[in-house]
Amino acid sequence: MKRNNVVSWLLNYGIILILLLLIAGFSVATTNFMKVSTMFTILRQVSIIGIISVGMTYVMLTGGIDLSVGSVAGVSAVTAAILMLNGINIFGACLIVLAIAAIYGIVSGFFITHFNIPALIVTLGVMTSLRGLAYIVTDGMPVFGFNPSFGEFANSSLGPVPYPVLLAALVFVLAFISLEKTAFGRHLYGVGGNEEASRLSGVNVVRVKYMAYAISGFLSGLAGLVLLSRTNSGQPAAGLGYEMDAITAVVLAGVNIMGGEGRIGMVVIGVLIMGVLGTGMIMCNINDYVQQFVKGLVLIGAVAFSAYSKKARMRMMNK
Repeated sequence: MKRNNVVSWLLNYGIILILLLLIAGFSVATTNFMKVSTMFTILRQVSIIGIISVGMTYVMLTGGIDLSVGSVAGVSAVTAAILMLNGINIFGACLIVLAIAAIYGIVSGFFITHFNIPALIVTLGVMTSLRGLAYIVTDGMPVFGFNPSFGEFANSSLGPVPYPVLLAALVFVLAFISLEKTAFGRHLYGVGGNEEASRLSGVNVVRVKYMAYAISGFLSGLAGLVLLSRTNSGQPAAGLGYEMDAITAVVLAGVNIMGGEGRIGMVVIGVLIMGVLGTGMIMCNINDYVQQFVKGLVLIGAVAFSAYSKKARMRMMNK
């Protein structure tokens, strides 16, 4: 019985142990890793991926996936920069960009739900189109010269805690309440677990999927605004590769790629693992090519572990 309890804990919370081992390993490898300044640097860096990962969690809980999140973040940053250059105030530009970003998600949801096209294909198409759009509207050049006060948000702090970290924490808290305490959250898990049963029980499956993709688009747009504030320029290549970091973080957290299973609280740990891994490798002078190789292996390992843990839980339940 005790052995089963240990195995069950490792299957559910082993990701925490992985995070602690990574921190310990990099602390030994480089003496500067355990500094408070390094910890806050990691938190600042993962805040953008963290916000995107929350949106990805909503989508993956329905059994879908959203490959367009990085492109939505990039084109949102570019759009906000252009709007502010054309005289629209910061608040107005942010509202417009967030609304458009949500529409990008709704477009993906439309083709997925009404044409039964796999989410992988739809969001891949949206990803490619939006990346092209970012290059078209900027002519491949960075957009800068807008209101410099916009950059104050990403580079300011409340005490020692950077504002982007506080924003990411707020997003996670709101997501926790939404997924754990509301009917929408229950419907989301239900659609991912058994779509047909949810439909027969009266759940509007189409609306749930629309909302999941709209939230993913909205949060990707929000991440793009934070990225723009941090860099002070709208780069058409901004957000490139963010989708893979977000998917890896969410899968690491135990969110089932088939939907219906996973907890937003563990996504925080998955995001932190990606941040610790990336920063640790940089501080150990590991080049970008090796970093990409390692991240790819982490994604494969996370998916494999997710499949193994599901089978292991089933065996334990049947005993």
